[in-house]
Amino acid sequence: MNKVRVILFLFVIIITSNLSYSQLKDWGSKIGIRANLLFPENDFANLGFSNNDDFSFDWYEFSFLNQAFFGLAATKSLEVHLTFGYGTYSGKAYFDSPENSYGKYKTTIIPVNLTFRITPWDIQTWNPYFYVGAGMMSYDLTTIPTNLPGVNNVKAAGWTGFLPVGTGAEFPLSDNFIFDLSLGGAFSTGFDLEGYRNENDKTWESYINIGLGLTMVNESCSSDRDKDKLSRCEEEKLGSDPKNPDSDSDGLNDGDEVLNWRTDPTNPDSDGDGLNDFKEVIELNTNAINPDTDEDGLSDGEEVLKYGTNPLKPDSDNDDLSDSLEIIKYKTNPLRSDTDGDGLSDGAEVNIYLTDPTNLDSDLDGLSDGEEIIKFGTNPLDRDTDNGSVDDFTEIHRETNPLDPDDDIIQMNVPIVLEGITFATGKAEIEPQSEFVLRSALETLMKNPDIIVEISGHTDNVGSENNNRTLSQKRADAVRFWLIRNGIAPDRILAKGYGEDFPRVPNDTDENRRINRRIEFKRIR
Repeated sequence: MNKVRVILFLFVIIITSNLSYSQLKDWGSKIGIRANLLFPENDFANLGFSNNDDFSFDWYEFSFLNQAFFGLAATKSLEVHLTFGYGTYSGKAYFDSPENSYGKYKTTIIPVNLTFRITPWDIQTWNPYFYVGAGMMSYDLTTIPTNLPGVNNVKAAGWTGFLPVGTGAEFPLSDNFIFDLSLGGAFSTGFDLEGYRNENDKTWESYINIGLGLTMVNESCSSDRDKDKLSRCEEEKLGSDPKNPDSDSDGLNDGDEVLNWRTDPTNPDSDGDGLNDFKEVIELNTNAINPDTDEDGLSDGEEVLKYGTNPLKPDSDNDDLSDSLEIIKYKTNPLRSDTDGDGLSDGAEVNIYLTDPTNLDSDLDGLSDGEEIIKFGTNPLDRDTDNGSVDDFTEIHRETNPLDPDDDIIQMNVPIVLEGITFATGKAEIEPQSEFVLRSALETLMKNPDIIVEISGHTDNVGSENNNRTLSQKRADAVRFWLIRNGIAPDRILAKGYGEDFPRVPNDTDENRRINRRIEFKRIR
């Protein structure tokens, strides 16, 4: 009885001290078999846990108990097992010496009991447990000792109470099978199992057992083997792997994907925008289930991987044009508010001034759109804002008013420098970049069909005077021929080379010599 009290006390201590540290188990139900080797404890010689201690094992006869059980998980750390058994309880019947033997005893036992198994720890590789139970046991004495001293009041067959207790551990073999190793014992509430009972007998028959078992498990629907906060049934419904906390290997826990982010745990890129869910949720803070978080018409993946724009901001450069409009419609730079560098934002050019945000000079008059709007007040879409026959660029450089048509009349014998007409050093071939200024002169002549002009060439003082005069004549002729090829009558244009005779500034620096190398346009009639 004292041993029973100790075992019950230990059971209470285990329950109260470890239950709070237990974790959910992965099994919903179990069935299994167990083979136990028994060591009887009774009035005769035994291992020493009752009376007549004898560690010689001379008294031992093979005893066993085979069991089958069905178990259910009751709580996080408690399983309830219904167990059925069949075995024999055997030994040699002597008290002190085998020389004074009374023969042997052998009893068939059939226990049925309810066992409570406590699994207080959550360990990945094995599952230690404690158990205690209660039930009934049928017994039948098939061999009874003879010539025993005193009065033997043994009852040869019947039922007795049965109280198993012990410890053990489970070791997983596969997803569905477990190896079980146990060490324990059991008390009966009777005095007859060894075939000897007298009026002074107060010792319950019992045994010590060592067991080996095989358990087949049925995993609980609510189990969470991979600890991802999703049950097995939830994962099966979603199609995710209940054994892998990150089924799609995107860096996010399946439970977090479903419960926090609403993403697909089986697809690393839930919204198909080219960015995996982890990058969107953790690094970029974009919406992993919306391919276009800022709704600018570009997918988050395109913004991040292709264009470098901000997927959280529809207008990355704050120019009042959405990133998609800039990229798809206007071909402007969504990361630069002034794509053409003319001093006007792309949004202002498109929405207010209607100029080309990819061309700093929309009307090709030689003045940037920003200069025309901000500095001169001219129309960036009209080369000749005042329609006075002289383009805005020419008026600005000859210091007439591009907003007043009255001063556009070309004055007699007043030379106008055609800034921008250039030639290779020592040559008379017009360079391609001169085309714009030539067309400005061409437009002036076409708008004023009655005038006759002189195209004059001028050089610096480098080289001989004759060579310079010849070179200047060739350059003036080249400009004259260009105008003729583009529709001006030959008799309206004279060409004259003056060499170094009429410098605008002294030829004492490189910059001054550059200024003196020029083509002038002058009305002579």
